[in-house]
Amino acid sequence: MRKTTWSAGVAVWLALLILGCNMDRRAPTRADVRDDRDRIVEAFRNRESGLMVEAHGEVTRVLSDDTRPPRHQRFIVELVGGHTVLIAHNIDLAPRVPVDRGASVAFRGEYEWNERGGVIHWTHHDPDGRRAGGWIEVGDSRYR
Repeated sequence: MRKTTWSAGVAVWLALLILGCNMDRRAPTRADVRDDRDRIVEAFRNRESGLMVEAHGEVTRVLSDDTRPPRHQRFIVELVGGHTVLIAHNIDLAPRVPVDRGASVAFRGEYEWNERGGVIHWTHHDPDGRRAGGWIEVGDSRYR
């Protein structure tokens, strides 16, 4: 009888531990995304590159993939306020993102200046684990 009580106690403890661990693994939400659109616009004006940024906007164009290795999925996102950036998402390292024109997306990646508004790349995990990676969020899913 005593062994059964101990086993039941361990089972309850394990269940609470597992439940507690899963509570922190909630789905990401837009509220979790910083809005660095002003920082992006400033970087564009100042011709800066190499900034990790987070923002959200609407897909205005879906472009053909860049098929030279490493391959990249490409689409244009208009940020609140009208500034546009090209998202270049490495599909050799991360899954393709299901986007169409009009889709609402959030992203984290590295901003690189160009004359057309800038490029956001590094929207994936770091395969070497040396730096924080980026992501793209569509709906309730993040693609890393």
